[in-house]
Amino acid sequence: MSSSLIDVLQRHRRDVDLLHLPAGPSELTSLADVLDRLPDPRRVRGRRYRLGSLLALCLLAVLGGATTLAGIARYAVDVAPDVRERIGLRRLPRATTLGRLLARPDGDVLDDAVGAWLARHATDPAGDDFPGLVGVAVDGKVVRGSRQGTQAAIHLLTAVLHEGQTVISQRQITSKSNEIPAFAPLLERLDLRGCVITADAMHTQTGHAEHLITRGGHYILVVKDNQKKLRRQLRRLPWRDVPLQHRTRTQGHGRREIRRLKVCTVQPSLLFPHAVQAIEVKRRRTTRTTNKTTIKTIYAVTSLAPEQATPDRIAELIRGHWQVEALHHVRDVTFAEDASRVRAGTAPRAMATLRNLAIGLIRQAGWTNIAAATDHYRSRTDHALQLLNLEA
Repeated sequence: MSSSLIDVLQRHRRDVDLLHLPAGPSELTSLADVLDRLPDPRRVRGRRYRLGSLLALCLLAVLGGATTLAGIARYAVDVAPDVRERIGLRRLPRATTLGRLLARPDGDVLDDAVGAWLARHATDPAGDDFPGLVGVAVDGKVVRGSRQGTQAAIHLLTAVLHEGQTVISQRQITSKSNEIPAFAPLLERLDLRGCVITADAMHTQTGHAEHLITRGGHYILVVKDNQKKLRRQLRRLPWRDVPLQHRTRTQGHGRREIRRLKVCTVQPSLLFPHAVQAIEVKRRRTTRTTNKTTIKTIYAVTSLAPEQATPDRIAELIRGHWQVEALHHVRDVTFAEDASRVRAGTAPRAMATLRNLAIGLIRQAGWTNIAAATDHYRSRTDHALQLLNLEA
């Protein structure tokens, strides 16, 4: 298999040491073992259940479509006793036990463990044509239902593989801050060699570009008015003299869309560090119900040289970035994340992590319809157990 984030994380020994994961792909630790080896936030005195068993029960419930703590508790009551025994629960835990547990774990540790495991099991998305390029989208999402009184809703920044909507890292934005300071910590535990980071205009920051290049990664960053001088430079490039290099026509969601892409090599005087090529994307969108047409021009910069990525590959990476939006849509529609009223402690983030994990497992199992998958795993618990390597 060609190089991918599986190999990347194998080279990054700190991840292996933290999670106690073996180095060889054939010896990869099961998800159940990873959950069981997380630091336990509970006091030793009075523990009745293993941490991994409780988290496995919560994950099975989310895989079956549970969207709330009450839904997880109902799942625990309804699930067959032999299933509870196979995940290490000899007795039925109370709903308050599950609620207190999810409100207490270290969010960064939980996300690091889940993200590393998912990345090491992900398939290679780059293919044989460009074995060194793996698209990773960075984007944020507010969990709106976690708002409590004057306390703002939690805001999570995620790094998502373009292929499979797999979240490989997640960080919570601190109160009264924004996504920009969280960018470097989000990617800190990943070896970025061979990765192309895609992000919206908020992250088109010189410091972000320097950080990615220093770490051996690449970027494709959208340029808007937060970088006015750079955008002005891009608009003034002789685009009319640049031939059309990529064109796609798509139809769906009640609209028709034509995207035209041009790429040109830029001079060293461009006001952005390590930018090698400039990108212009013209998007012509027609709404079928109103027959109204809008045309939008998007500019971007990339550190990828022409010999590293063709215009077709650049277009694929730009389109791949919107997989993170598809992920957020699934979390909101199928798993009702914005409607969730889970608010205690770190429970909103823990629930978001469980949703990310469930979606990653479902995608890696080959499902394209998440709602159909949750229906399946709700009725076929034995298949859900196989995802945790706990099949009978």
